[in-house]
Amino acid sequence: MILSEWLQFAPQPRPLKDQEKWHVFLSYRSIDRPWVLNLYDVLVDLGHKVFLDQYVLKPGDHLIRNLQDALDASQAAVLIWSAATKGSVWVNDEYEYLQQRANKDRDFIFVPVTMDGSELPAFARNRIYVDFSGYPEGPNGGDLLRLLYALANKPLSEEAIQFASDQDEAAAVANALLNNAKRHNKPDRLLQLFHQGGLVWKTSAALGCKTAECLTSLGYNDEAIAVLAEVEKSFPKAIRPIQLHGLALAKRGSSEDLEQAQEILGLLLEKNNADSETLGIYGRTWMDRYKRTQDETCLRQSRRYYAEAFERQPYDYYTGINSAAKSVFLGEMDKAMEYLQRVETIVGDKPARDDYWKTATVAEVLLIKKQYPAAAAMYRQAVDMAPGQKGSILSTWGQAALLLESLGAGEKEVAQIRTAFKDYV
Repeated sequence: MILSEWLQFAPQPRPLKDQEKWHVFLSYRSIDRPWVLNLYDVLVDLGHKVFLDQYVLKPGDHLIRNLQDALDASQAAVLIWSAATKGSVWVNDEYEYLQQRANKDRDFIFVPVTMDGSELPAFARNRIYVDFSGYPEGPNGGDLLRLLYALANKPLSEEAIQFASDQDEAAAVANALLNNAKRHNKPDRLLQLFHQGGLVWKTSAALGCKTAECLTSLGYNDEAIAVLAEVEKSFPKAIRPIQLHGLALAKRGSSEDLEQAQEILGLLLEKNNADSETLGIYGRTWMDRYKRTQDETCLRQSRRYYAEAFERQPYDYYTGINSAAKSVFLGEMDKAMEYLQRVETIVGDKPARDDYWKTATVAEVLLIKKQYPAAAAMYRQAVDMAPGQKGSILSTWGQAALLLESLGAGEKEVAQIRTAFKDYV
């Protein structure tokens, strides 16, 4: 629940007129649903009646007609934009319809929102928008308050401006402290920050999720699972904590954990939460099953889910490199090189400053291309960026070792690559 500190500054929803049914219509693409669900949770807690298709439409409903009816019965709309929505004809069509509503009804409000810092399309640049690129897990901080005032069609009071600024600062400090604890391999400090909490921790699941991600990267999966259990209780509709719960279980690695992870992630997919993150983590669990059983069907399932995730989000190098690696394991080198070429255009051929996973991906590209000395050097640079992140580094080495075997690398090449991980394996 939103705390009283927020309620004293958050404006009340505007009263609904006779013909209005919804305070806010959320326009988004399915790939951004996890972020949108966090926004939905906040708006509902604050008393807004929110149209979100997956909660309102029923199987068999006429999609286009019902969406237009919902827009006509809404007093405001939020158009959520990210790199994943580029080129979407649907977004452009909805914008035109929203613009027509705004032209006909001066009381109708709609606000573009950017999630990841992507440049807004030309059709939305002439409108005031809210940039949530600093909140990738879900809306929070001062920008959330600014969105609420925009929907209420009110200017922020001086007190609200100060509160928004304070929230932005608190969120920035919390993120910096989490990053510092992770960088210095301090799981106890991560847990202390989580339990100390504060307002910005309680208006969104984002910081709790980040704590869990930091813990899993350091190899503390038990602690991450305990954190996520608390986050899920506080934010029962949020998708990200559930995804990370599945990932932490898979990383912990027992047969029971793997079965539970697949059940959790499979349930998300059954509920139509098939975003690229869910698909990618689910693909990882199938690879874990393959390692246990050597059943090629599991390996093909892993490649299938990674590939589907990559098609849904073609700028996501993580799912792309895993699609390539699984193709190598299957002996399908032509397919692997197709994925590899696409990944190269995303990550380039140089280390990414302070970005472990991107640099490790560059190394994996070089490894698959059998450029062993260059791959070893790149892996070393990646490892040096992530001191203490045992969980992440061992995961990278595990994939590299399997690739070396599948590529038929000799003892010399294996030793070269292994040297990059010598402090952890």
